[in-house]
Amino acid sequence: MIYKDFQGMKLSALGMGTMRLPVVDGDDARIDEKAAMDMVDYAMEHGVNYYDTAWGYHDGHSELVVGKALGRYPRESYYLATKFPGYDLSNMDKVEEIFEKQLLKCGVSYFDFYLFHNVCEMNIDAYLNPRYGIYDYLMEQKRAGRIRHLGFSAHGSYEVMKRFLEAYGKDMEFCQIQLNYLDWEFQEAKAKLELLKEYDLPVWVMEPLRGGKLASLAPADEETLKGLRPQEEIPAWAFRFLQSIPAVTVTLSGMSDLEQMKANIRTYEEEKPLKEEEWGALLHIAKGMVVKIALPCTACHYCTSHCPQGLDIPSLLALYNEHCFTEGGFIAPMAMMAIPEDKRPGACIGCRSCEAVCPQQIKISEAMADFAEKLKG
Repeated sequence: MIYKDFQGMKLSALGMGTMRLPVVDGDDARIDEKAAMDMVDYAMEHGVNYYDTAWGYHDGHSELVVGKALGRYPRESYYLATKFPGYDLSNMDKVEEIFEKQLLKCGVSYFDFYLFHNVCEMNIDAYLNPRYGIYDYLMEQKRAGRIRHLGFSAHGSYEVMKRFLEAYGKDMEFCQIQLNYLDWEFQEAKAKLELLKEYDLPVWVMEPLRGGKLASLAPADEETLKGLRPQEEIPAWAFRFLQSIPAVTVTLSGMSDLEQMKANIRTYEEEKPLKEEEWGALLHIAKGMVVKIALPCTACHYCTSHCPQGLDIPSLLALYNEHCFTEGGFIAPMAMMAIPEDKRPGACIGCRSCEAVCPQQIKISEAMADFAEKLKG
């Protein structure tokens, strides 16, 4: 196992994410505890020492099962991370209640790592609102030793991350972002890395395989990669990409069965960063994957000056592209919650004034109608 230095600690470069544990009969709320225990045992035996859970994973059962599995080992033999569930605005005034329950659920007296969960457009104002006392309470727990290291995770935009860092960056110790070769440009991961570098924050990675979309590729793309590294498995390329980025400390993989875990641990037996040609090949593949679905908006904003409804069309198209690529998902609906009703895709009246000035000749009115329909579903 590769280990990375973090404040005098040696963290396994591969961490076990517990959002996609094996379940019974396809029911996300019913974790297959025996299979999950076997996975934790294998991970511990093979050097994984970082385990990531959260309040809402598996309908609230992930923390319980992870706590039970790790509770069979000495407390100092692993690092446990969980998060304050700010993805649900009804939780914002319950930080103390939730934190105390999390300690009980996990069967521990402290968390090695604790995160503001999912900083995004929907919750940034609440996270920054002092009346909820979230920041003050978590800092108090850190001073008391019940949180050893405090950070945040973010699925939101660059601008949202910047707001959060301007407010709390001086007290953050790490940041967890969605990072992979597909999102290097598609979700501005490169720019977000540069922002975190300004604050000297090490990076934790989530969604290294983009929800499994990078575990297998189109035959032509797989053939290209096999020509560069004949022995490298396709999923391993996503991890090699991350091994090529110095700021990445821990990569979390939400492994859902033991075979996935064994394969990923094999990949992390040694670092094999990409050569320039290999890096370029992955980004070329990513561009090809996106262009098949994404509308080619360059955010020139010519459209916005011609929209009688005052819609932020480039931002809406970026969310539309994400929603189409993931065939649903939570990022676009989550961001939409922060947008007033009269500025959402459904507010488009189909006048096509925007299309008359669009250099890319995008059929914006059709995209807005399709987006509104998809969001209903």
